[in-house]
Order: sequence, then C-alpha cells, then structure tokens
Amino acid sequence: MNILVDTSVWSLSLRRKSGAAAPQSKLLQEYILSGERICLIGIILQEILQGIRNEIQFNKLKSYFEAFPIISLDRDAHVHAAVLSNTCRRSGIQISTVDSLIASAAILHGFYLLTADEDFRRIKRIVPLQLL
Repeated sequence: MNILVDTSVWSLSLRRKSGAAAPQSKLLQEYILSGERICLIGIILQEILQGIRNEIQFNKLKSYFEAFPIISLDRDAHVHAAVLSNTCRRSGIQISTVDSLIASAAILHGFYLLTADEDFRRIKRIVPLQLL
C-alpha cells in the first residue's frame, strides 16, 4: 500500500508524550514497521522542518526524513489542486492551498492519505480521496 502521511500525523508522532498515543501515530508506526511505502510531498517536509528551531534537532529530523521518498508534483498536479479547491468551494467547503495540494497528490498518485486533520474528511465528501 502507498501512503502519503500528512503533517498533522508527523507532528503528533514526533511529540514525546501526548502524540505517541494518538491512533494515527500508532497506525504510522505499524505501517513503517510493516514496510509499507510511506511518502511525502515537499510542502509536508517543509511544514515539519520549519517548525524546528533547534539546529541539531532540525538536522536529525532532516536526516530521518531522508528515508521517505518525496513525490514530485508537476504542473498537472498544481492545476488539479486548483480544480479540486474550486470544486470544494462550489460545494461550500473552503480548503487551504496546502490541503488542496496534499489531497491532489494523494488522488493523482493513488495513495492513501493518513491524516489527523478533519478538513480532509470534508474534502473526501466531494472528491475521491482515500483516507486511512
């Protein structure tokens, strides 16, 4: 199974105490241990790393995330994200630019999205997004 892991899950999973007990964190750990293909897109990696102020911790995380492939997004992916955003808006659902890009990447590449962000549940009502 191919899995795109959203920033919300990485953030939970990287927290020392509170996040480790979250169901999404446990799922991520299971998927990593079972050898599932876990991927990122560039904006997710950026969101994770830009929240790290300590340079040593930043470099450790940067190295850790090198184990997870980055899905490249081309022009069509960005156009698809815009169409997805417009489709959701016409249905009364406002989504962020980043969320539309994440959802678009998952849809176009046939990935399941592992997220703790409820916004994606609303997006799924409108477009064929596969959530875990």
